[in-house]
Amino acid sequence: MSSAIELRAVEKRFGNTSVIRNVNLTVAPGERHALIGPNGAGKSTLFNLISGYMKPTAGSILLRDQVISGLPPYQINRRGLSRSFQVTNVFASMSVWENLRCAVLWATGYRYAFWKNIDNLPDVRQRTTRVLENIGLTARRGVPAGLLTYAEQRALEIGITIAGGADVILLDEPTAGMSHAETERAVALIRRLTEDRTLLIVEHDMSVVFGLADRISVLVYGQIIASGSPEEIRGNPKVKEAYLGEEAA
Repeated sequence: MSSAIELRAVEKRFGNTSVIRNVNLTVAPGERHALIGPNGAGKSTLFNLISGYMKPTAGSILLRDQVISGLPPYQINRRGLSRSFQVTNVFASMSVWENLRCAVLWATGYRYAFWKNIDNLPDVRQRTTRVLENIGLTARRGVPAGLLTYAEQRALEIGITIAGGADVILLDEPTAGMSHAETERAVALIRRLTEDRTLLIVEHDMSVVFGLADRISVLVYGQIIASGSPEEIRGNPKVKEAYLGEEAA
């Protein structure tokens, strides 16, 4: 397998406005790849294109060498790609356990049937328990998700993202709004949960990016201006000028 995710000459236009311009990007299997850039660079749009929430105007997007551009999100998800969103996206009135179980039920192929008692599905129960333990929320399993702290909600959302068993994970600003201590815990969680998975992450915190990513791509005005190792990106004069500034020094 040559790539987990590949973008070939991808473009996205809204009317006469070009938001993504001729983007070529390859993310290798098992790689942790960070996508960085200033506000308005097009990072979330690129995530929406990869995960099927938008269709590219031109170009192709491949998942494990199979074209997925133009497919709806649920079909892309079933092929093994899952994403989180920039804004916390959980069922606030449902418990932590119920949120995770919903994700597991969908991934394991169970559908709604009024005569089935989902409490009697041992494979679902075991898998939900395992995810709950992995995200460190076992003690909070019965708490409505809306009552969790912000950091706990982000951990739950990451749990929902990986609960389906996807091996390609997209995380959009997972540490936004967190304190330093919360960020450290979140990074440790992401590192643990994405072991043996492919990760594409959008993140503004440069300490997170340089501490977590194997490779980094820099998006500016809808174009990738550089891709490379953290060391290469840190020393790239074009990146310093366009985005990192003194943070790269």
